Amino acid sequence: MKIAIASDHAAVDLKAELAQWLRDEGHEVDDLGPATADRVDYPDYGYKLATAVASGAAERGIALCGSGIGISIAVNRNPACRCALVGEPLSAALSREHNDANVLAMGARLTGVDMAKACVTAFLSTEFGGGRHAGRVEKLSQPAL
Repeated sequence: MKIAIASDHAAVDLKAELAQWLRDEGHEVDDLGPATADRVDYPDYGYKLATAVASGAAERGIALCGSGIGISIAVNRNPACRCALVGEPLSAALSREHNDANVLAMGARLTGVDMAKACVTAFLSTEFGGGRHAGRVEKLSQPAL
């Protein structure tokens, strides 16, 4: 699977760890940055990740920042993205099964490497359930304001 991954400075180490692990697992990983722990703004990287997923350049995305909150908000500004902030594998699996999430967000200050890997595994291995969830998911990209 082709996976795009991005972070802010607070999550650059977790990003590097996950990117290498995903490559070792046989995935094609596009690391969208940053490359160092120098301070950056998470919206810039969230938007970049959202563009990669929305355009089809990546099948799925992984968004990381200190808490996971800011970057998930940035990704979700793109109507083609459904970014789920999770901290454990069940939420990651349900985000796929019920919400057809195409981006997973986590907080590096809140989620250890092993738990992050468990969340990513659940996220990548769970299929969208469709059925009763399909109409709801369609509405997520077309809000009735």
